[in-house]
Order: sequence, then C-alpha cells, then structure tokens
Amino acid sequence: MADMRAMLGGEPVETFLGVASCSLDAIPVGADVVIIGAPCATPYDWVGPYCKDAPRAVRSSSGTYASSRQHQNFDLDGPPVPDGMIVLDAGDLPWDAGTSEANRDTIRRAVRQVLAAGAVPVVLGGDDSIPIPVLQAFEGRGPITLIQIDAHIDWRDEVRGERWGLSSTMRRCSEMGQVHTMIQVGRRGVGSARPEDAAAADRRGVNFFSAHDVHRHGTAAIAATIPEGTDVFITIDADGLDPTTMPAVIGPEPGGLSYFQALEIIDAASSRGRIVGVDLVEFVPENDVNGLGALTAFRLVAHAIGRVLQNR
Repeated sequence: MADMRAMLGGEPVETFLGVASCSLDAIPVGADVVIIGAPCATPYDWVGPYCKDAPRAVRSSSGTYASSRQHQNFDLDGPPVPDGMIVLDAGDLPWDAGTSEANRDTIRRAVRQVLAAGAVPVVLGGDDSIPIPVLQAFEGRGPITLIQIDAHIDWRDEVRGERWGLSSTMRRCSEMGQVHTMIQVGRRGVGSARPEDAAAADRRGVNFFSAHDVHRHGTAAIAATIPEGTDVFITIDADGLDPTTMPAVIGPEPGGLSYFQALEIIDAASSRGRIVGVDLVEFVPENDVNGLGALTAFRLVAHAIGRVLQNR
C-alpha cells in the first residue's frame, strides 16, 4: 500500500511543515513566525520529562502536508502559508531534566529573541510547565489576554515544594503583570486542584468555561469575553481535547473539546484581537494511537499559525 504521505505529495521533514530553519541568533528581518521546540521545562522529579519527544513527533506529522503549504486550506479559507509570509523553525532548545531553572531561562531567552526580531513565537512543547517561562518572556509587552485550553485549571501554588511545575502553570501566569484577562476553557473531571485552588482562581477573576459549557452552549460566550483589540496568547494543553481526537496525553478524560471547537476559539482570538504567541503542551507520543494525536496537534498549531499570518 502506498504511504499516505507520498499520496499527498508529502515527504519526511526536519522542520515544521518543511519550512526553512533558522538560528535564534540570526532571525532574518521580516520573519513573521518562528517555531521553537521546547521538550522540557520543569518536570516533577517523580514524573520525569514525559513529553521530551513531542516536538519531533509533531514536526514529523506535518510532513504529510509539507508540499501543500500553498494549497487551499478550507478551515482557514486560504493557504496555510500565504505568499510573501515567512515562517521559520529554530529547532529544539537544549534541556536537561535535572536543571529546571536553566531550562526555564533557555526558553525565556529564546522567546525574547523571537519577539525582539518582530516575529510571533510558536512553541512546541514539551511538558505542561512550559507556558510559564514563555509568558515571562513577554514582560513589559502587556496587556495580554491569556487563553488556555485544558482539562485542568493548573492553579496549585506548589506540589511537594515545587512552585514551577505542571499543576501551577496558570497560578504563576496570573502573577505576571503583563497578563490581564485570563480565559480558561475545557475544565472537566478531577485533577490536582483542590477547592481552595479553584477559589483562588475565582478571586483572580478568571473567566472559566467548562467542557460541558462548550458542548451545551458553543463558543460564542468565550469569544465575547476576549477584549476587542487585545494581544492574545493561546496555550493549548493536549488533554483539553477529547481523547477520541487526542489520545496522546497523560490521563485521557472523556468529554473534552472537539477539534472544531478548538479551532473556533483560535478563530475568535484572531478576529477579536491579535495572536502574539502560541504554545502546545502535554502531547505524549508514546500514548498516541495510529498517529492521530500527532496529526491533531500539528493541525491545531498550523491553524493558529495560519490565523497569525492572515492578520499580519
């Protein structure tokens, strides 16, 4: 049987969608989007770097469509990469599971370099703690509206003494001066949050939309919460989607968002404001089923990039 990638004109790729590579120290003038792989930030010692192979797997899945960057994408109503737009891939950042502080610093510096070049950073994670250093890199660039798609709220202040880990992501982001409006979509089931953590998020004024809310009422209310003209950062935790679409997560939880509901949220961010950064975390290649999770992760990131480019 012919390989599906060959049937679609795709090919093995080293970069996302087969775009040109670049060095973070020499991002060319006029670059619109720069993709960064961040395999690891602050994994808990007792868990380890559970998503270290995710950036490579997502890039590999994108190869199916690498030769189709100028074809019509009907979800975007245009090509994934319009003529004249420059998307580059800076590869994976160095990391060590035992040096979390150094990992965070590496991620912060990388994102700052992309922002200084006038491009939009798109970060392929990597563990769930990665949004913390990514958003820290936006210090002084606020106000930012932060939209998170996730099954969990990530509002623990600490877990076994670790304040920078996967269960504390949104709590740490809430403390950043550049992060103003917070919109968290997809919570469901049971996670690490205790009642006091949910109460802390409510006191901060987080706009919560559960997965059940989205299934019952759609995404219009989410869109209405995005301030018009705002800069928007989107962080997508893979488990925010339903496991029928995204099986490759730590703990699959039924009832998550559909692929098109996630696209609607990205579209709302693009139409109401300006997407200034994107990351995707907690994709676990070892738990994937027939490459479905990798394909979904790639398509979500590609759609977000497409909307960034259309706005630019």
